[in-house]
Order: sequence, then C-alpha cells, then structure tokens
Amino acid sequence: MTVTTSGQRRTPKVAKTNSVVKKVVMAVSGIIMILYLIAHMIGNLHAFQGAQAYNDYATWLRTFGEPALPKRTILTVIEVVLTVSVLAHMWAAFSLWYQAKRARPVGYVTKKAMAQSYASRTMRWGGVIILAFIVYHLLDMTTGTVNLAADKSEPFDRLVASFTNPWVTAFYVIALVLLGMHLRHGIWSATQTLGQSNRRRERTVNAAATSLSVLLIAGFLVVPLAIAIGALR
Repeated sequence: MTVTTSGQRRTPKVAKTNSVVKKVVMAVSGIIMILYLIAHMIGNLHAFQGAQAYNDYATWLRTFGEPALPKRTILTVIEVVLTVSVLAHMWAAFSLWYQAKRARPVGYVTKKAMAQSYASRTMRWGGVIILAFIVYHLLDMTTGTVNLAADKSEPFDRLVASFTNPWVTAFYVIALVLLGMHLRHGIWSATQTLGQSNRRRERTVNAAATSLSVLLIAGFLVVPLAIAIGALR
C-alpha cells in the first residue's frame, strides 16, 4: 500500500494556484499596457496635423487636469500605473518561465517545439528586446538624452531628428514588429487566462488578436516611415 501525505497532495494544487495567479497578473498588466499603447498611438498621429498640433498635444499631456490638479499630476499617475504594470508583467513572465523550467528540466521534444508558433517561442527574448527599446525610446523622445535634434525643447523636432536617421528608424521598425508579435500572442494568451476563449471561439480570438496587433503596430509605424521618406516634416 502506498500512503500519500496531505503535504504531498497539496503541493501540486498550490503550484497550480500560484501559476494561475501569475497568469492573471500577466494578463491584467498586459491589458493595461495595451490600453496605454492604443492611447499613445492615437497621440502620435497628431504629428500629421503639423508641428504646432503635435507640440500642443505634448503640452496638454503635462497640463491635463489643471487648475483642479497640479501640473503633471494625471500624467504622473499614468506613468506610475504603467511602471507597476511593466514590472508586474516582467515578474510574472520570469516566474512562470522559471517554474516551468524547474518542473520540466528536460526540454520539449523537437516535434512539440516545431508545433509552437514563432511568436510563442520568442516571447521571452522578444520581451527583453522590447524592454531595451522602451528604455531607448524614453531617452530619445522623452528626456532627449540620445536625441540628435539641434533644439531638443520641442517634441516635434525630436521626432523628426530621430526618424531622419535611417539607423534609428530601422531599430524602431524592428522593435515595433517584435512588439506586434508579442502583442498577438499576448492577447490570445490573456483571453485564455481570463476564460474568454474556448475551442469554438479560438479562430475568432486569433483573428481579433492578429487584427488588433496589426492595426496598432501600423499606427505606430506610419509616423516614423512618413518622416523617413520625407512625407512628414
């Protein structure tokens, strides 16, 4: 007779619960970041209205809520929520990867690895590249530290200075394509985690995830590419 202790019975359940919690954290934090990306993409499109409209939009972001609230209050709240979401997303992703690695020290067989989508298999490294891109983007467009504009005080000037440089534009394009792949797989995974998908709706969810990712990344790419080819100055 084999006796199973209560501790042995509980361990798999605890591990499974921890995994579910981490997946929910990853899904919710991802949704927050997607909402931010949609708002950010729409804001970027003000560039097509001209330098003054784009600079006015940048100023509005910092003064929104005045005079009821001090300058930059709402923007700071958004930045804090976004930072917490990014850190939570990274923590959940790393924890789930490490947990899976410990549970399965022997790698998947080749046949199963081949069945996985490219985006799924590159989520981890894609996330690292996207993080590096975010850091560069902040140094380029927000602080102007690495921006090549002669006058870094105006957001539109920083925008044009970056995307008239072919190397910077190429880096942005590559990073945004990786972001699109990350988003597509992430949106699909979030619907699975939050119980909004099943086998019957899987095709619809896949189509919706792909469509949203393509539209979002296209919205981000159109401004740098327009500047790069000289259509926007």
